[in-house]
Amino acid sequence: MKKALIICAAGMSSSLMAKKATDFLKNKGNDIVVDAVSANEGSKMIESSDFDLFLVSPQTKMYYQKLKEAGDRAGKPVVNTPPQAYVPIPMGVEKLANLILQEFPNQ
Repeated sequence: MKKALIICAAGMSSSLMAKKATDFLKNKGNDIVVDAVSANEGSKMIESSDFDLFLVSPQTKMYYQKLKEAGDRAGKPVVNTPPQAYVPIPMGVEKLANLILQEFPNQ
C-alpha cells in the first residue's frame, strides 16, 4: 500500500479531500491511502513518517520550498497541488487522484 499526505493550512479541507481521494482511488482498484495534516506538522511528517508522497495544498504553497527541502533530505517527493485539483467535487477529486497516480505510476 502506498500512502500520500496532504499538507494544508489547518487540515480541515484537506481531511475532506483526503477521504474523497482515498475512496476514489480504492474504487478504481488502487491501493493508495491519502491522509492530511496541518502545515505546522508538515516538515516533521516528511522527515519522520512512512508516507511516500507529500502534497502541498494551494493554501500552503508559500511553504512549498521549505517542505520540498525537507522532502529532498528524506528522499521523498513533495509536490504542489493545483487549485483545480483541490475542489471537493467529482472533477476536483479526480484531478487530485490523477496527480497522486502520476507520482505512483505502478499502481
